[in-house]
Amino acid sequence: MPKTILITGSTDGIGLETAKSLTSMGHHVLLHGRNPAKLEQAEKELAELSGGGKVECYVVDLSSMSSVEAFAKAVVQKHDKLDVLINNAGIFKTPDPITQDGLDVRFAVNTIAPYLLTQRLLPLLNDSGRVINLSSAAQSPVKPEALAGQVRLIDDYEAYAQSKLAITMWSRVMALSIKDKGPIFIAVNPGSLLATKMVKEGFGMAGNDIRIGADILIRAALADEFATTSGQYFDNDSGQFTSPHPDALNSQKSDTIVHAIEAVLVARGSQLS
Repeated sequence: MPKTILITGSTDGIGLETAKSLTSMGHHVLLHGRNPAKLEQAEKELAELSGGGKVECYVVDLSSMSSVEAFAKAVVQKHDKLDVLINNAGIFKTPDPITQDGLDVRFAVNTIAPYLLTQRLLPLLNDSGRVINLSSAAQSPVKPEALAGQVRLIDDYEAYAQSKLAITMWSRVMALSIKDKGPIFIAVNPGSLLATKMVKEGFGMAGNDIRIGADILIRAALADEFATTSGQYFDNDSGQFTSPHPDALNSQKSDTIVHAIEAVLVARGSQLS
């Protein structure tokens, strides 16, 4: 039976490759991108595939929390059920790392926006739904002040690694808080140094086959082997569930980061219950 699957950051890289495969399987795929032209091109590519899956598009800048709120509202107005949310959108390096909200764009896009989007879409995700969060092998202890935009991180890699540990932390916190009353949450390192724009810009190399990352996201979204793994971390470099950075298993540190995320959102006008 076709599933309805939202993939953020699906105009290129792992997100687009995943969307192509899922559309070919006949699933209803919700594409997201911030560039209208790239989104239109991605929609065109998916429309040319055999398989018959429906496609719909959303142009959203995830660095803006008000835009994320509008994004979620648009999805909720159009759908009464969402089977899978893949929080794939990510950013590593940019010449202007500070957003209009005064946040480091790595935390905004990689950590805070997916948290807000997930919270808003939870009513559509029942206990058989899945939230797949893109983590990374790069994980570094999170400074709450940096997440809140009060301290600027100069090093791109450090900002990225902190943002990826932060999403891994809130994945586990949300999984433990919801338990059997909602979707499962899985944090996934899709594979190191894959052939994405991020790797080319950040490391100046072509990277490994991007399908490595797409294949694991499809498995996480659909396969039975992931149905009872809520709160766990899958490392595609080793091909197994394993322990993330120790901070992600520390409930006190993880709760601190979740509270920091929620404080950022409340300060920017989001109403969180």
